Amino acid sequence: MTTPEQSQLGKASAYADQYDASLLFPIPRAGKRAEIGIAGAAPFFGADLWTAFELSWLNARGKPQVALAHITVPCETPNIVESKSFKLYLNSFNNTRFADAAEVQARIRADISEAVWRGAEHPATVGVKLLLPELFDREPVHELDGLSLDRLDVECTRYQPAPELLTAEFNEAPVTETLTSNLLKSNCLVTGQPDWGSVQIAYSGPQIDQEGLLQYIVSFRNHNEFHEQCVERIFMDIWTRCQPIKLTVYARYTRRGGLDINPLRTSHPQGLPRNVRTARQ
Repeated sequence: MTTPEQSQLGKASAYADQYDASLLFPIPRAGKRAEIGIAGAAPFFGADLWTAFELSWLNARGKPQVALAHITVPCETPNIVESKSFKLYLNSFNNTRFADAAEVQARIRADISEAVWRGAEHPATVGVKLLLPELFDREPVHELDGLSLDRLDVECTRYQPAPELLTAEFNEAPVTETLTSNLLKSNCLVTGQPDWGSVQIAYSGPQIDQEGLLQYIVSFRNHNEFHEQCVERIFMDIWTRCQPIKLTVYARYTRRGGLDINPLRTSHPQGLPRNVRTARQ
């Protein structure tokens, strides 16, 4: 069993510059899901949308190549990949020769798929898309759509997750709305370093009290947990306490080590959003 404490997080690391898939460090999702009441199949769909901004390799003649990579990891995978190990893995491409970008893409797809599906009875593949420099200017910047909760002038005194702040109007007609906040902050589970993010909450059902929801989002400020785990905790707290008919929670975290992680969890099957970064990313 691999645990976060056994990873390279918070430790001095030698940066390998020759391709090495063994650098990837998978961590099971099950332990943290058990903490929030999930046993067996999760009550949501979704994926973790990764963007790699620091990807480079050598072509057959030794000339450096660069690209961006979008990686889509389904939330059904039994494992996540610890982000520092992902960075070290991508760095191992730096002085390795590949025939072309397609070979790099195939290698990343195979390696990440093996890591996140390790231990599964029916493993599948993750999505990997490489963007070469001629396409860089097509990468848009766009903020999360929805009504901003940050407009509210609320007092905030809780800085550890406080689901009791969540309330909804169960005796009134249901609503459908999309709410956003740029005030999501949590900390790395191992190092305690800050993780900054924006979150979008779309739901149908009893109207959620917006002031309480904003205070709840702020309450993650001193909480130590990985991005994927925070979003699943937010989903489960809202799902349990506010009892929406439909719910989608989508967070976009700022990059660390040239990587950003953007988890989406939804109660109903739907297409994934475009992996479009916000201004802070």
